[in-house]
Amino acid sequence: MDNGMEGMLDTYLFETNSLLDRLDEMLVNDEKIGDFPSDDVNEIFRIMHTIKGSSAMMEFGSLSSIAHHIEDLFFYIRDKGIESLDSQHKKELFNLMFRSEDLLRGQVEKVENGQELDTNMDSFVGEINGFLKKISGAAEEAPETESKSGAADGQAESTVAAAPASLDNLPDDKKAVCFIHVFLEEGIGMENLRAFMIINALKECDLDFRYYPENMESNPASCSAIIEDGFYMAFESGDTAAKAGDILRTQGHIRSYELVDVQVPEEAPAPAPTPQPAAQEASQPASPAPAPQKPQAPAKQGTNAPVKQNLISVNLMKLDSLMDIVGEIVITESMVTSSPELNQLSRDAYDNFMKSARQLRKLTDDLQDIAMSLRMVPISGVFQKMSRIVRDMKQKLGKDVRLTLIGEETEVDKTIVDSIQDPIMHMIRNAMDHGIEETSQDRIAAGKNPQGEIILSASHTSSEVVISIADDGIGMNPDKLLAKAREKGLLTKPESDYTKKEALGLVMLPGFSTNQTVTEYSGRGVGMDVVKKNVEAVGGTVSLSSDEGKGTTFTMKIPLTLAIMDGMKVTVGNSIFTIPIANIRQSFKITTSEILHDESGSEMVERMGSFYPIIRLHQFYNIETDIVNLEDGILMWVEASDRSFCLFVDELIGEQQIVVKPLPTFLNYFELKNYGITGCSILGDGNITIILDVLSFHAAALENV
Repeated sequence: MDNGMEGMLDTYLFETNSLLDRLDEMLVNDEKIGDFPSDDVNEIFRIMHTIKGSSAMMEFGSLSSIAHHIEDLFFYIRDKGIESLDSQHKKELFNLMFRSEDLLRGQVEKVENGQELDTNMDSFVGEINGFLKKISGAAEEAPETESKSGAADGQAESTVAAAPASLDNLPDDKKAVCFIHVFLEEGIGMENLRAFMIINALKECDLDFRYYPENMESNPASCSAIIEDGFYMAFESGDTAAKAGDILRTQGHIRSYELVDVQVPEEAPAPAPTPQPAAQEASQPASPAPAPQKPQAPAKQGTNAPVKQNLISVNLMKLDSLMDIVGEIVITESMVTSSPELNQLSRDAYDNFMKSARQLRKLTDDLQDIAMSLRMVPISGVFQKMSRIVRDMKQKLGKDVRLTLIGEETEVDKTIVDSIQDPIMHMIRNAMDHGIEETSQDRIAAGKNPQGEIILSASHTSSEVVISIADDGIGMNPDKLLAKAREKGLLTKPESDYTKKEALGLVMLPGFSTNQTVTEYSGRGVGMDVVKKNVEAVGGTVSLSSDEGKGTTFTMKIPLTLAIMDGMKVTVGNSIFTIPIANIRQSFKITTSEILHDESGSEMVERMGSFYPIIRLHQFYNIETDIVNLEDGILMWVEASDRSFCLFVDELIGEQQIVVKPLPTFLNYFELKNYGITGCSILGDGNITIILDVLSFHAAALENV
């Protein structure tokens, strides 16, 4: 696939997924009120019309076929009015539309994964047509015929001229008796393919004509010509051109079109040159026509142009490259301001330099903030998909549950959003399947509202986003969890030593499940351990709290971005390490009397009533250093998830915001991430600092000993 086709496919996938997300949001909200507002009926019709056209352009027949028949269905509903459907028909329509959306998403996922699309959609198309016949009581051809002649969406402004704006601009087509000159809307992108979609729509109606540029569908260079001068359709019959004009009114992305009759100049072949203005004014308005026509279309479009420029889709790889460049600027700025040559300047010169440096630092900070904000997207898209999951599970499980969304406008890094969608989905399913009571009678007996509630909320702190999933269901009993873990052999210490928090945390162990039977959604002992793994993979943590009979709350804390982080720089010998500030609880010095030893001789220290192991960083990484006595160095109490321990380092350098860089690919062979190293960064003086992953470091140093 060449770059042009790949870019076109990316645009198609982005547009189609966005349209399906919008469709899902409308369906979920409309089902809650049990009806389709007229605006939503029109919107669904336009969504299906767009998906049909773009899928046909990309030659995805299954997608185009489904969208085409749903479009016919909603044309009938729009024409007759949603009021013509009774409540049972509306309920069937909701179910049909949700299934249609799922089928379309399934085909889009196959496109994304490079798989072959389904070729036989007759069964589902038959269901759509059957429902249409059911609500119309007439043959399905009726709405199809009407849709071709009466659709009014996106009507293009038409102008009819007796002669072309300029005969020199017309294509060289001797057989044509008239042309239609079409201008597309500005800024729509892929103008050559948009034009070809319109050509195909007319061809489907058995109209005989030719079009120019002739190779628009295969020549991306024709975009510029279509943007500048539109495209032409040549007709050998005025009646055919009139029919084409009627169909053009139903097509989208058309700004204006003009019917140009080329027979007029043939009837008056040689007007006198002297009375040219008067003669041409009466019989051949070719010269005056272009003057008003050319500026007319751009002037009309000018009022809409700013709206089209409000949003722009950008490839995530470009944003990654931008963040890399901003990071390099931040690093280079630090290198310049910390250069030792500055000490050779006079006091006045040094003061002037530092004044400029402070202004540069302010600008680089602003640039960094803007570059980071470009990657931030609202979490509402993920939240809205959870509404659909709750809706489907309500029907299959027979539970009356409502989902309350809070903080949908909260923004998170795009890569983080993609990573947390599955964990949130697992926790919503967990709450629905065996968090909420089985029946309304059970809830009433417990003194609760018959309708269960799941609250999905998101909020910001200074450096992380906090997402919680809370239900008002049956909650968890720590004793029962311990008994289940003992039965499965998952306990690592005596039951009496487990705190309530540790007992609740057992549900996130691989193979643990409280369900007695396997269902479609749970019971196999997988899910919650995947949640924990996925969240920790992006530097986050998962915790849960529960009160038996009152409900359970899962809380995820996730960094706002993985590109830039606040870290504490420490030294070990000649090496510099950075520990994320979010993982540090305390830094302190100790005396020999405070050092304890466990039964295996490992060093420990007491902090706030608990004992924590001490890991000497120089011993773990085999680094030469003169500071080997615990009294001479610094202990850093670090914590990640439910793991806590103390790191022994030589000294602290200070806190700094650093740009996270991936490790060179040739180091992947050594699997450094399994040894607590998550990345690196370049400091202002040019030195490289290693970034520690506290969680994987704990696993490497203590759990896998």
